[in-house]
Amino acid sequence: MSSPARPQVPFAYRGKDDFRAKLARWIGDVFYDVLPEHGYEIREEQIFTAFQLADAVCKGKVHFAEAGLGTGKTFAYLLTAVAYARFKGRPAVIACASTVLQEQLAGPGGDIEKLSSLLGLDIDARMAKDPRQYICDAKVDQLNNPLWEQPDKTLDKVLSWAGETGRGERSELPQVPDRVWAQVAWDEDMSCDTCPARGYCKPVKAREHYRAALDLIVCDHGIFFDDLWTREERIADGKLPLLPDYAAVIFDEGHKVVLPAAMRAGRQVDEEDINSMLLALEKIQGARTSLLAAVVATDAATARFFNILHNSTIEDERSDRFIVRISDQLLKAAHTMQRALEALYFELQNEQELQLQSLSDTRLQSYEARVERSIMALRRFGRKEGKDVIVWVERGDGSFWVVPRDLGELLNKHLFAKGLPVVFSSATLSTAGDFSYFARTVGVLKSSTSSVASSFNYDQQVQVYLPRRFPEQRQISRFPLALGRLVALLRLWSGRALVLTNAPSEVRRIRKALQEYRLSFPFLWEDSGERGYLIRKFREDTSSVLVGSGFWEGIDVPGEPLSLLVIWQLPFPPRDPLIEARRRQVLEQELDPVSLVDYPEMGLKLKQGCGRLIRTSDDRGAIAVLEPVLGMPWERVALGALPEGARVVHRIADLKPDRSGSGKEEGSSKSSLQVLLEKKNSMSANPWT
Repeated sequence: MSSPARPQVPFAYRGKDDFRAKLARWIGDVFYDVLPEHGYEIREEQIFTAFQLADAVCKGKVHFAEAGLGTGKTFAYLLTAVAYARFKGRPAVIACASTVLQEQLAGPGGDIEKLSSLLGLDIDARMAKDPRQYICDAKVDQLNNPLWEQPDKTLDKVLSWAGETGRGERSELPQVPDRVWAQVAWDEDMSCDTCPARGYCKPVKAREHYRAALDLIVCDHGIFFDDLWTREERIADGKLPLLPDYAAVIFDEGHKVVLPAAMRAGRQVDEEDINSMLLALEKIQGARTSLLAAVVATDAATARFFNILHNSTIEDERSDRFIVRISDQLLKAAHTMQRALEALYFELQNEQELQLQSLSDTRLQSYEARVERSIMALRRFGRKEGKDVIVWVERGDGSFWVVPRDLGELLNKHLFAKGLPVVFSSATLSTAGDFSYFARTVGVLKSSTSSVASSFNYDQQVQVYLPRRFPEQRQISRFPLALGRLVALLRLWSGRALVLTNAPSEVRRIRKALQEYRLSFPFLWEDSGERGYLIRKFREDTSSVLVGSGFWEGIDVPGEPLSLLVIWQLPFPPRDPLIEARRRQVLEQELDPVSLVDYPEMGLKLKQGCGRLIRTSDDRGAIAVLEPVLGMPWERVALGALPEGARVVHRIADLKPDRSGSGKEEGSSKSSLQVLLEKKNSMSANPWT
């Protein structure tokens, strides 16, 4: 079968330089002529971003494209991505922060389909989803085979569907619980090389489909980094990489790449996973004595290691990852567990070589892969006494993670130094216009940048309340003062508010303190329900107040329900292992980690939080920051995170709860946020530059 014809660049050009010039002209035609004919408004912020991004891609640069909400970032990068992919004859990769964003971009009715229709272009875009989203035929066959395991009744529906489905994708059965799905889903421990279904199973078919994309491959950050870290090894082993060769990569929600990049480069040791495997091995009828002895030794070593590990953690309620205090005792326990796992691995290999059939080949190979992965993690941890890695304990499942400490160096080596165009697109990449913190974090040594504010009229849509500097009192005395201001604000707005704190314990503290006030509007507390449920209730009840520490991003509530955004506490970073590693790196260079790590982290998260208020051009509202900003060391960073051009008041009495956000009152204490920022811009230069 012949390959499909490669789509043509949507404009005529002669040579590389002419392509760059014609691309800019085509982008201008689309934004100034084509889209307005279909009812789209001309947004200069969007057009500027598109031009800057196109120039960087054509020159093979790493580019940070920061654009505020409502600027149309997606269309801005899609035009260049499609044209450049066709110019190079290879697809461009769009890496998103989640499966939901993948669907919004490349699913039915998504942005790519809309753009394709508007331009009259047949854009070939395909989604590359995590293979864990597909069923494993070998697992399904095993569950259907009563010789190995009798399926639970809850699996009946899934197994019936598995026999009929063509794609075998989880989205076809979204109501299936994680516990059930894990029993049928592909996982990295499956030995696909020897599987009877190799080459035509569901994940392979999905991979073959997206690898054939002519214009765009839309994946999540995890899949991209899976490919990046395994690419050279897979090629050396004669295997195809997870992604084909690509012309460029664009990270949508680029500020979120650090954690998936680290986790996909790291290794995990999961106590529950190991224990379930050991339990299954213990139940083997007629098992060899040496295998059972290895199981017992591994069980004891695992229990001891995790007991010492969990007694060595430093927990911070604000983080999903706990810092680990590394000690000789912990290192010795890790080494003992590693040796026990190595002995178990040897016995599992013997089991397979002797063809004793005590376990199915699929199950046996899966166990070998699990053991090998844990051994690799413990070896990394033990090397140089853990000084070359970042380790943590995951809050949710208590698993032990070991990731490279030099993540930025790895990213530079495997991605940025290749001369491939790389774009980070996000509304939150800089702090007060400075991209250096994020660039250092991801290992970018040289880049171009563009930054545009939101296309919304913040001077007309947003009021900002910044109280004058708090009285010089002890920190604990600020709580009643802030609480009084919170109550006054909520009464003025009759609810309709989102209150953001920096810790779950602070939510509980506010909840208890508000009991003495007779407030007539309903409160939705973070710990009182599932996140999606709380957000739905908040949208439905326009007088409600949502209070939590986990709503700084990922919440979209346009209109009347969210008219007031209260920043109860500035979001200074927690004691998180990844952030602690950056602090140590700065200290090693004899620089200040507070100003070079904590302040930028706070500024980025504050900017994300402020973005919750204005979601459409019709929205009006106020942002009230109840923690001191003016006159504080972090003033410049905090002011830079607030909506540009918003008008500032210093008294609650000067706020207008009608959401108009405009007009002046004689005698009121108001100033432009831009004026405040300009006053702070005379500060000393960044020590990194």
